[in-house]
Amino acid sequence: MTAPTLTIDDAVNRAGLGPFQWRLLAICGLTWAADAMEVLLMGFALPGISAAFGLERGSADATLLLTATFAGMLVGAWFWGALADRIGRRRVFLTTVSLGVVFGLLGAFAPNLGVLVVARVLTGFAIGGTLPVDYAMMAEFVPTARRGRFLVYLESFWAVGTVAVAALAWGLSAALPPEEGWHWLLGLAAVPGLVGLLARLGLPDSPRSLLLRGDAGQARAALDQVARANGRELPDWPLAVPEAAARTRPADLLRGALGRRTALLAVTWFGLSLGYYGIFTWLPSYLRAQGLDLGATYRTTLLLALAQLPGYALSAYLVERAGRRVTLAGFLLLSAAGVALFLLASGATGVLGTSALLSFALLGAWGALYAYTPELFPTAVRTTGVGFVSGVARLASVLSPSVGALLLTGQLGVALAVFAACFLVAAACAWAIGVETRGQALPDELPGTLADRVGA
Repeated sequence: MTAPTLTIDDAVNRAGLGPFQWRLLAICGLTWAADAMEVLLMGFALPGISAAFGLERGSADATLLLTATFAGMLVGAWFWGALADRIGRRRVFLTTVSLGVVFGLLGAFAPNLGVLVVARVLTGFAIGGTLPVDYAMMAEFVPTARRGRFLVYLESFWAVGTVAVAALAWGLSAALPPEEGWHWLLGLAAVPGLVGLLARLGLPDSPRSLLLRGDAGQARAALDQVARANGRELPDWPLAVPEAAARTRPADLLRGALGRRTALLAVTWFGLSLGYYGIFTWLPSYLRAQGLDLGATYRTTLLLALAQLPGYALSAYLVERAGRRVTLAGFLLLSAAGVALFLLASGATGVLGTSALLSFALLGAWGALYAYTPELFPTAVRTTGVGFVSGVARLASVLSPSVGALLLTGQLGVALAVFAACFLVAAACAWAIGVETRGQALPDELPGTLADRVGA
């Protein structure tokens, strides 16, 4: 009689949902909020940096500064994502946060623009690894029935970071002149990452990743740790190792059915990223150009950040009720409509209202995309795949400040037409993926090995 074995999906589901996953969410969420602060930081710090270094509004130097973090993230996402599949999630998990804190603090003490740009590139390189690792870790530790919702919950910490950096910038603008306040803004924004680093030390590596890298003993120990934290006990059976997963290689991301999926995801990430960052990295400067003082600009940005929260809440509900694909495509279409309404808006109330709609819709789309993406890649190349499409998004982020600068140069219609087109193309590509992952186990095999789960 064959001895029973325990599959990794069965083990995660048996370990249940409880204190371990909520702690993991809090820890990953804290560093994700810290990353949001770092990514959006330059949009808030730019007025003070411009005053300190004599930069002109919309100048090449200002655009370079806004681009620097994204350029680092472009390289970091590809580098750290691939490395995490080779050496494990946890090592990269800790290393990227450590480097992000160090380079973030370096920028706070930058004596000139050149040093500041280098510091921001290095900060971006470090935090670029957070996305593929955090989302793979969360996806691989949460039971199937609640996985999508938890991935959206994690993405919602982006709004927490956005609110925090807006509130911090607003407070510092009232206490210090802009040419001094930006140093404090950069320094204080690095603190949450340090707290997140200390909290991460007690977390195990992903058991799914450990198992595929040949360490069944550590994988079992990690699963037992999860079960104990949740008040459960797993049966004393050996873990089953997926045979097909060992044959999956990074090159498979660009071949066959997985290659098509990767390409469609990459275009979706590119379109959403170009539109989102093109609008929101320049929004504080755009509001200033409309006559708002610095304090009013930061207060308005804070309100727009709060508008993100109901977008996340609705996305978290819909990804489990309606499915990942329809939720993502729907929010992207709503974002395109929001851009059109923004173009037609007149007066402060109209601009604020349409900006709030955009904030709501875009962050709902981000929540669904972050839930959907890690579920589409096999375990052996999950962080590589997430890192690849994230890197494509960072390429869009590098380009977005140049497109977004049109908001300040009298070409508002051109910029908004580009952003609306990006959201429409992204919606079409998301729908064309044709695979629904709601309620399904995470894949260990290449698509096509088993029947694709269309409309499940």
